[in-house]
Amino acid sequence: MAKADKSDAKKGKSKGDKKKNAKKGAASDGISVAGHPRAAAAVKRAKGFGGIGGFALGAYFSYKAGVPKHLIAERALLIGIAGYLVAWACAVTVWRHLVLAELRAALESGRATMTPAPTPAVPVASGAGKSDDDGE
Repeated sequence: MAKADKSDAKKGKSKGDKKKNAKKGAASDGISVAGHPRAAAAVKRAKGFGGIGGFALGAYFSYKAGVPKHLIAERALLIGIAGYLVAWACAVTVWRHLVLAELRAALESGRATMTPAPTPAVPVASGAGKSDDDGE
């Protein structure tokens, strides 16, 4: 195990936590659907409705067609997964346009500018050049 892995293990962090934090940082770096609070919630909601709706429709139509029960469950799961993916793709597409339209409106009204946000300055360590045995 590498030295960095040991120190992360002591702090209670794993490689998975690092990946999650990196993904969260990437989503908030610029303009994105994942970084927009209303868009992210709406996409999650659409995925849920798409998955449940697809599952219910798949089960209902399979039952009405006289399909055996084990195949009803299989078809319902597959159609639920397809509904989830279609709803996700549609929601992201719609919200991508809405987020860009909101940005365009904010630029036109003067609430936002095209200049990037200032980057935080790197803090200089205080006490540089002092040793521990200075008597202070």
